[in-house]
Amino acid sequence: MEGTIRIAGTVGESIVDGPGFRYTLFVQGCPHGCPGCHNPQTHDFDGGQDIALDTLLKDMCKNPFVKGVTFSGGDPLYPANREQIGALAQEIRARFPDKTIWLYTGYRFEQITDLPFLAAIDVVVDGPFIEAQKDTQLHWRGSANQRVIDVARTLETGAVCLHENTEK
Repeated sequence: MEGTIRIAGTVGESIVDGPGFRYTLFVQGCPHGCPGCHNPQTHDFDGGQDIALDTLLKDMCKNPFVKGVTFSGGDPLYPANREQIGALAQEIRARFPDKTIWLYTGYRFEQITDLPFLAAIDVVVDGPFIEAQKDTQLHWRGSANQRVIDVARTLETGAVCLHENTEK
């Protein structure tokens, strides 16, 4: 894979960014600036470091116990990140069809339906973090306005379908 992406960091064995052991990539840069965000260090577009997509892909897929990859941030769907995130998602899907791919974004699902790589993503957690709706008892999300969306079912039906096991 050619190209680079600016990242804040990675976690090789996360258990909080989706089910099972997951490789989580935190992209650098976020336009939403949600008050109370738990990753404020990822907001600055000039922070972080550039890394080759090939290097990331190798790192993401080296641990056989990792069940999936999660794209977080920052915002992986900020327009400057979309092409690289799409390329990574499609390559992971092609090489490792048994791994699940989750993506966290401050955009609403209805704003991203035109992304050509969306079908490579299994679950999208959408919407900005709203501090007044913070709920630490929710699975996979920080505030009640956010949705954990089953992308395949949503694309198939044309209506947002929630992923199971997202309630308290």
